[in-house]
Amino acid sequence: MSPVIDAHHHLWRYNTEEFGWIGESMAVLRRDFLPDDLASELTSAGVDGTVVVQARQTLEETRWLCGIATESAIIRGVVGWAPIGSHDFSGMIDTLAEMEKLVGLRHVVQDEPAGFMDSSEFNRGMSLLLNTRLTFDILIHEGQLEEATRLVDRHPQQAFVLDHAAKPPIAAGGLEPWRSQLFELARRPHVLCKISGLVTEARWDDCHMNALRPYLDVCVEAFSTSRLMAGSDWPVCVVAKSYSDWWTLLRQYFVDFSADEQDAVFGGNAINFYKLHR
Repeated sequence: MSPVIDAHHHLWRYNTEEFGWIGESMAVLRRDFLPDDLASELTSAGVDGTVVVQARQTLEETRWLCGIATESAIIRGVVGWAPIGSHDFSGMIDTLAEMEKLVGLRHVVQDEPAGFMDSSEFNRGMSLLLNTRLTFDILIHEGQLEEATRLVDRHPQQAFVLDHAAKPPIAAGGLEPWRSQLFELARRPHVLCKISGLVTEARWDDCHMNALRPYLDVCVEAFSTSRLMAGSDWPVCVVAKSYSDWWTLLRQYFVDFSADEQDAVFGGNAINFYKLHR
């Protein structure tokens, strides 16, 4: 039996300059979220370990997260940031790969212009990851799925995971073209998908199983339980649901799946993908 792993959450020291995306409607997030806060949430939700993911695009934060992780038994891995598209990236890749508990990298592609993932600079840097143990988290919105598919096709040996199922239009109640494009991406066996961040794509005041089930169904059908991993996107998720409530909802959805399937989604897949210590 695998430990339960939250495959996606954040930590931060809040300031208005670097967290300008936290608007008035998300005011509950305008504070520090640190390891002690995380530990109490895990206890209440029955989660054994986590993967912490970058929230700022700075090497300073990557080093900070790795430092916290080395002192924490519950943080099993770090997905940090590095300037993958920079000419300087080749000179820092070896140092990054040696950072304790750094298991992958992410870039906030959802905020980049169209064509960013097609650029020669970004793809040159991406090709360097293959010589390391580092994975790559794809953070996009649904309109970038076709571009993301082109990216992963250029790097068939690189391990990728799609964050938040590409942020489907749950609040609007639509499935297409997100569904068809997600299925196309899922045809690539080197791509996994995180079922995380979905509650913030729904209506925050009406976030329930009936709203989320069609999108969870699509994720399961597209990737199967062998390529899905559960994550919270804490603390961002608390604008819609508490940490423990999200895990309760997700366990409710998977209650009729086999023990092996639940084990894979709630921990085994994240452990294998990120090569975490059990």
